[in-house]
Amino acid sequence: MVFNSLDFFIFLPIVFVFYWFVFKKSAKSQNVLILIASYFFYGCWDWRFLSLIFLSTLVDFFVGQRIYSNEKKSTRKLWLWVSVIFNVGLLGFFKYYNFFVDSWIDMVSVLGYDIKSTWTLRIILPVGISFYTFQTMSYSFDIYYKRLQPTKDFLSFATFVSFFPQLVAGPIERASNLLSQILNKRSFSYEQSVSGLKLILWGLFKKVVIADALAPMVDDIFANYSTYPASTLILGVTLFSFQVYGDFSGYSDIAIGTAKLFGIELMSNFKFPVFSRNVAEYWQRWHVSLSTWFRHYVYIPLGGSRVSKLKSVRNIIIIFLVSGFWHGANWTFIFWGAFHALAFIPVFLMGRNTIYKNSVVGENSIFPSFIEIGQMLLTFGIVTFSRIFFRSESITDAFGFISNMINNFSFETYYHPMGYRMIDYYLLLVLFVLYEYRMRKDPRAPFKFKSKGVRFVAYTIIILLMMLFYDDGVDRSFIYFQF
Repeated sequence: MVFNSLDFFIFLPIVFVFYWFVFKKSAKSQNVLILIASYFFYGCWDWRFLSLIFLSTLVDFFVGQRIYSNEKKSTRKLWLWVSVIFNVGLLGFFKYYNFFVDSWIDMVSVLGYDIKSTWTLRIILPVGISFYTFQTMSYSFDIYYKRLQPTKDFLSFATFVSFFPQLVAGPIERASNLLSQILNKRSFSYEQSVSGLKLILWGLFKKVVIADALAPMVDDIFANYSTYPASTLILGVTLFSFQVYGDFSGYSDIAIGTAKLFGIELMSNFKFPVFSRNVAEYWQRWHVSLSTWFRHYVYIPLGGSRVSKLKSVRNIIIIFLVSGFWHGANWTFIFWGAFHALAFIPVFLMGRNTIYKNSVVGENSIFPSFIEIGQMLLTFGIVTFSRIFFRSESITDAFGFISNMINNFSFETYYHPMGYRMIDYYLLLVLFVLYEYRMRKDPRAPFKFKSKGVRFVAYTIIILLMMLFYDDGVDRSFIYFQF
């Protein structure tokens, strides 16, 4: 069941009505319904994987109690390692087992040994496993660092782990935010619900009109990169930048909006990264829940930037390599992470990694300055180039794509594989960027207009565009489901 499916639009109103009209008496009754709905939602993909999410919930609930009840640091650390080894082991087996086996076979074959691939297994990757394992681990980490007291309410904890709006692709929530809300009874708020519906509509627009509409062109160009000139390859990876942003940020908007319908506020996961003025700012605005997770639980424990410059650079490299590997069991993601580390390090060494942390482009003006425009274009170019690795099926394909960009540097007009006019897509993307620039200071207010008439026109245009660009033949699953 995905957010942009008919099944979900039947499921969501039913749960909403029961939640506010039947199970509204207490937090416990609300959590019972949410837990049942979440397990049903997840079970629609494959009911067999419900045992995994339940086991992960059980282990970290128990580990959290043991960490908190022990004063001895060595014992507390031992229990923390139980959580880390279990969750990373679970993730490692389902996501990375075949990758390591195949890599080992490839390595020994270079030495002249031919090993048959008898150790690889037919392993199905459970949807969302990268997200909920990190979420449960964060609970254990926060208790270990004494930022949080464990809950004794297993029902609430299980609801925190499996909360269906953000279960499959985040945001990766910390217990201090989400669990604290789940432990308390929620009251219906008309304003909060309306705000949620607006975010759902905007997220669906980004998914259907931006991501899904661009998918056929991106798929065509990457599948046939050897036959296209540089101009088309540049177009393809640029369109992919908009596709993956529309797809993932669209999912996050729908998740945040859906949570609002149930009185829950999730963290913002995207803060208009296309308007970043350097790579460091980009990572403060893109997939915020993952970047903050790595900062709090890996980068800072390694010493962060409090150690020497050399060790800080080492920590940055580790973070980006691990972040790349988190995205998938493929060398392409490791190269993608390494590329971002190389792009980030100069910004860090110049001391410019935090200068834009609390500001937005065009802070005190309607338009960005020429310098800011140049910074944004450069950052977008760097990030977009890195996505060649992110999108390619293999390292060979990624370097083949880059090689063809360099060696076949010519221009040819690209034609939509389904025969549609490309000018319509270019115009759409320009208007989309301009509209997001207008709302750059508040990612939760996509339809912030004083006039009700203007809002109505905006809703009408959005809905008409979704109807126009909706295509039954396009795979409507979200890109980050594979992670």
